[in-house]
Amino acid sequence: MTTSLWTERALPSDRQPIPLRFGTQVSRRDDEAMQRFRRYGLGQFIHFGLYSILGGEYQGVSAAGGSAAPEWIRAWSGPTAPEGWQGTYDRLNESFDPARLDARAWARQAKRMGARYVIFTTKHHDGFALWPSAHSDYTVRESPCGRDLVGEVVDAYTAEGIDVFLYFSVLDWHHPGYLRTVPATDAERAGWQDFLQYTRAQLLELLDRYPAARGLWFDGTWDASWIASHEFTHALEAELRARRPGLIIGSRFRNDEHGARHFDSNGALLGDYEQGWERKLPANFEMLGGNDWDCVMTIGPNAWGWLRDTRGQYQKTADDLVDLLMRCRSMNGNLVVNFGPDGLGRMTAHEDEIAEQLGAWVAANADAVYDAHHVDLDRTGAGWLTGDGDRLFVTVVNRPVTGILRLRFPAGAERMPISARLLDSGRDLPVRLTDIGFDLDDALYCDVSIPADLEAEHAFVIELALGEASASVGDRIDAWM
Repeated sequence: MTTSLWTERALPSDRQPIPLRFGTQVSRRDDEAMQRFRRYGLGQFIHFGLYSILGGEYQGVSAAGGSAAPEWIRAWSGPTAPEGWQGTYDRLNESFDPARLDARAWARQAKRMGARYVIFTTKHHDGFALWPSAHSDYTVRESPCGRDLVGEVVDAYTAEGIDVFLYFSVLDWHHPGYLRTVPATDAERAGWQDFLQYTRAQLLELLDRYPAARGLWFDGTWDASWIASHEFTHALEAELRARRPGLIIGSRFRNDEHGARHFDSNGALLGDYEQGWERKLPANFEMLGGNDWDCVMTIGPNAWGWLRDTRGQYQKTADDLVDLLMRCRSMNGNLVVNFGPDGLGRMTAHEDEIAEQLGAWVAANADAVYDAHHVDLDRTGAGWLTGDGDRLFVTVVNRPVTGILRLRFPAGAERMPISARLLDSGRDLPVRLTDIGFDLDDALYCDVSIPADLEAEHAFVIELALGEASASVGDRIDAWM
């Protein structure tokens, strides 16, 4: 049985595939673009737009309780919502001028953090485009900003060697033809068709304007109207891929004719990588089924755009993010950390601090992060395992009180640890093979001694060099039962 978190059903392995006209268009890719994706390790998400002016409140009144999150503030409703709120929000373009936004400074900071790709919001649910789109009257061109912010980000990050993915929301509150429900009248159908062609035109425009962009990251694809447009979206995916060979598209873009999202009705991934891990992680490596994936994660509990008042809300630390990063890498995934600049384009002080601290840790332990991958060994409660074939890395997030890190290797393992050291300092650590003597257990155990005088305020990585296994479990008297 294979189980998908998104279809919420199990598919018997012997079930005959059902005919699909609008199922997956791709199989697992091993081209250069996807090999780069697997080595990204760490990425940055940037949510920026009109909502960044407000920070989750208006004229001192918080939208908490009336809006799902600061980037959703246009949807503010309930007793605290200002009168005529949506009209007020829709005029924010008249004052949008992020004078302090320096994409080159953003990119340099991301480089120091260790990010290898960035996802940038070209257009969020409010429909405001951060590039001067020829297909909309609601863009940076119709604001005091007047700058092509998408172009600035693409150029700056590309110059730093960081790949760029363009976020695009299908859901669009500004376009008059957008519907949440399946169009039911001639007028609704005409408006919806106009919206579909507008969406197609903007996506092709993004690919043509920004040839350096490596992928598209979609949002707002859950409404019944989009789900019912499976024939259109199937054709659009094919057109996008033809326009940009090697383009990476996640599993969130579209569905099949039965409404199956992320995976089609036969269990095949609808895209190049699994895109559904938003503020969540797989329970284990096996449930991923060999698919590529990433996890996009907020610093606060649920704010993607800038939030002015974070009092009472836990803000993740660099230590939290190291733990999440290495948990992702232990299952061959990437971690993408979200940043929400304010309306002037400034990162918050906490984001600046995280970027520097996380970057320092990643730089010191890069071998365990980027080119390392899942290791088929039992988990250790001490932390997360990654490896590159010749070396095994243990990121210790829970230091054993005994001072002994114990790893379990299956019987017949051809390679075992022959030496150990701290990855950041190179300090050698004692390593030994231990025959515990468990009955009916012929596994081999490896113990690494962590010195009592090792002062570590953060997670640290132990590197174990692998060599030919020279030990085996000896004959034991069986326990009679």
